[in-house]
Amino acid sequence: MPNTLPRKIAVMGAGSWGTTFAKVLADAVEHHDIPVMIWARRSEAAAEINERHTNSRYLRETKLPANISASSDKAEVLAQADLVVLAIPSQSLRSELAEFKQYLETGAVLLSLMKGLERGTDLRMSEVIAEVTALPQDKVAVLSGPNLAMEIAREQPTASVVACTDPEVATWIAELCSAPYFRPYTNDDVLGVELGGIVKNIIALAVGMCDGMGFGDNTKSSVITRGLAETTRLVLSLGGRMDTLAGLSGLGDLVATCSSALSRNNTAGRLLGQGLFLEEVNDRMSQTAEGIKSARAVFDLATAHGVDMPITEAVTMVLEGNLSVENMAQRLLARDLKSEGELQS
Repeated sequence: MPNTLPRKIAVMGAGSWGTTFAKVLADAVEHHDIPVMIWARRSEAAAEINERHTNSRYLRETKLPANISASSDKAEVLAQADLVVLAIPSQSLRSELAEFKQYLETGAVLLSLMKGLERGTDLRMSEVIAEVTALPQDKVAVLSGPNLAMEIAREQPTASVVACTDPEVATWIAELCSAPYFRPYTNDDVLGVELGGIVKNIIALAVGMCDGMGFGDNTKSSVITRGLAETTRLVLSLGGRMDTLAGLSGLGDLVATCSSALSRNNTAGRLLGQGLFLEEVNDRMSQTAEGIKSARAVFDLATAHGVDMPITEAVTMVLEGNLSVENMAQRLLARDLKSEGELQS
């Protein structure tokens, strides 16, 4: 596949990030006459994309490029697609893949935009993809970074990371999504890139809770910094690299997600900090806050590998009703004193 242009690019998922990344791809390949087709679960969404070139539910009046089309028919979207981008809620991935894997083209490369850990198996999304489709590792890639969809839809400059065990495949994908406002880098540390994107959602929930309770920037900066430390412990224990966490998919994504009002996880945490129940928060959110779904899975993974993740543990306890938001800070501050540089405790 590297060194050749795809006949077509399929984007499975018409939410804010799926639609935005379809726009990135379409802008990047517009001179090569490569069609980009979005699978939308709702036929009304597909019709709006085709007729008005908008997806107003998620991106308001942002105009989509002319080389983007949409359909609610999975077989139609996947036909002749050499690059398939997956942008669906992480906990739905296994069941969705089981339905449309029969339509995948031989040799197709799958790119995951999802930032979640599967509950019950503790598998990363690339691992779920490989397990369900039986594709080799070099046909599965992930993209992560400071990617707030609305900012990118407005063509505000950003950078991101494409990770794959095969550097040529990563470079091929990076070239296909290199738009004037979107700068992709490549990495072969798939585990580190994925876990950075997963755990930052949980840390963003914690930061949002602090915000909702009225704490200041000192508190939030402390949570972000210690959140990066516990993310690094987990990644290193599982074989990932330190430099990955210092990059766009680690520190970069963490800062963006924890600091922005556009972040779903930060917003969900802030609502919890203001005293709303989890059910009320879910009702208010138009899109999935992946940290809510992944917190337990991440904590279970950390526990299984003997990794101390106090912020993740506290967030999980809050989400499961075993700790009040008000007592979360007190629990974290009451921990034993230690050197800041200790990675294993």
